[in-house]
Amino acid sequence: MLLRYSLHLPVVCSHDSRSRNTSRRSSSDTSGYIKFRTRYHENLRYLRALTIIDPKTNPEDLPLPNDVDHIMNTLAFLKSHSFSDADIPRLNFLLPQLFTTAVAPSDFAPVFRFLSEDLAATQSDSRALVHRCPKLLFSHVDLCLRPTLQFLRQIGIRDLNRPTTRNAHLLNTRVNKLHAKVEFLQELGFTYEEAVRACARLPAIFGYDIENNLWPKYVYFVKEMERDLEELKNFPQYFGFSLKDRIVPRHLHLKERDVRIPLNRMLMWADQKFYAKWK
Repeated sequence: MLLRYSLHLPVVCSHDSRSRNTSRRSSSDTSGYIKFRTRYHENLRYLRALTIIDPKTNPEDLPLPNDVDHIMNTLAFLKSHSFSDADIPRLNFLLPQLFTTAVAPSDFAPVFRFLSEDLAATQSDSRALVHRCPKLLFSHVDLCLRPTLQFLRQIGIRDLNRPTTRNAHLLNTRVNKLHAKVEFLQELGFTYEEAVRACARLPAIFGYDIENNLWPKYVYFVKEMERDLEELKNFPQYFGFSLKDRIVPRHLHLKERDVRIPLNRMLMWADQKFYAKWK
C-alpha cells in the first residue's frame, strides 16, 4: 500500500481571535507532523542499514510507521541484552520473522530469563548463545529448554552456559532426540550407564543423524575394521570423526602395512604425525 499522509488544517474563522488560535494550532500540528515524518524516515534508513529492510524495497512496500516502531522496540530489547548493530544482520538472515510484527519482545523474554536464572549465563554469554543458535529465541522454556538442561546435567554434561556452538544447539534439542541417541548406543550393546557416559564424553553425538552418520560408522567399525565393541565403549569419540576423510583412509593405510593400533591413536594423531609414523 502506498504510504500517504495528509495534513488536515482547521478551517480559518473570520473572528480574529479564533483565526490566531487556529494559526497557532496549525503551526504546532505542522511541526509535529514534520518531526514524525523525519523520525520515520530515519528509522527506515537505519533498518535498511541493518538489512532488516531490503534497500531495493519499493516505496509502496515499505512497512507502515506503527510496524517500524514495533521493529524498533524489538531492536531496543535486544540491545538492552548486549546485542550490537553488528549482530543484527546475522539474526535477520537466520531468523527473519524475528523482525516482524508477528513477534514481540515479550515472546522471547522468557528465554533470556531462562539463560540467566536456570543456566546462570552472563548477559554476554546469553548473547553469544543466541547469536550462535538464534532459534533458541523461539524455543519454549518449559517444554524444551528446561527439560533438556535437566537431562544434560543428569548425564554429567557441565558448563552449558559457555557460548560454544555445541552448547547452544544442545540446549535447543528436544529431550526425545537426546534419548534417541542413548537408545541407539544401547541397541549396539552399550548398557544405559555406558551409553549416557559415552554421550557425556561426546556431546556432539546428540547432533548426529543416526541413519546417515552414526550407523554407517558403526557398520564400518564392525565389518571392515573388525574391531570389538569394547573399543568403542572406551573411545566413543570415534563417532566424531569423518568416515570418508579420516576413518576409512587411515584404516586402509594401516591395513596395507599390516599394522593394528588402538583406536584413539589411529584417529586422534594429526596427519603429519600419523603418516610419518606409519610410512
